[in-house]
Amino acid sequence: MSPEQRREMIIRTALPLVAEHGMAVTTAQIARSAGIGEATIFRVFADKDELLDACVAEALRTDHVLAEIGAIPLDQPLPARLAEAAAAIDAYLARMGLVIGALHATGRREPGAGEPGPDRAAAMTRTREALAELFEPERDRLRLPVEQIAGLFMGFVFSRARPAAAPRRSPSPSRSTWTSSCTARSRKEPPHDDHPEPHHRDGRRQRRGRPLLRRRHGP
Repeated sequence: MSPEQRREMIIRTALPLVAEHGMAVTTAQIARSAGIGEATIFRVFADKDELLDACVAEALRTDHVLAEIGAIPLDQPLPARLAEAAAAIDAYLARMGLVIGALHATGRREPGAGEPGPDRAAAMTRTREALAELFEPERDRLRLPVEQIAGLFMGFVFSRARPAAAPRRSPSPSRSTWTSSCTARSRKEPPHDDHPEPHHRDGRRQRRGRPLLRRRHGP
């Protein structure tokens, strides 16, 4: 096993233990679960804090969720595609929340400087681009450009997964309702006239504000 593979194996083993125990997890627990000696961990990481930094960075990485979204077949109906994408994002947010939440609850406030996290703006951009691909087959039916729809859908999924600070006054829309609202009317469809011009009973159109028949002046 190469040093990089050993490093990835230790982080992968540590993640569920960190999510369960937070800062209280020991390197002995991680080594036992990985089937290696505790000294092996310290040949890869300088100390436990560096290992925890690596676990946080791994939990924040979006590579896996982007791969899952990219593997969704485009020949599926749009609601099915969006359901798979939302499930992948939900799972990513749940994993991230468990790891970071457990560390925060057990006293860890700021990440260390040894393991840089992902660029948040770049990660959001890549996620939005991956979601936009799911809307491409319906581009002509959508009311908005696919890039804008993808951003709105991403915000919908993220806000639905985030715990509310106060009780919501009304329930958030379901994915099927959200999808229907996006495709309900084509962008090329002409606007509906809520005030149609009145018609005379013989079928001729009457102009608004003007009588249909002109008055004669004089004999």
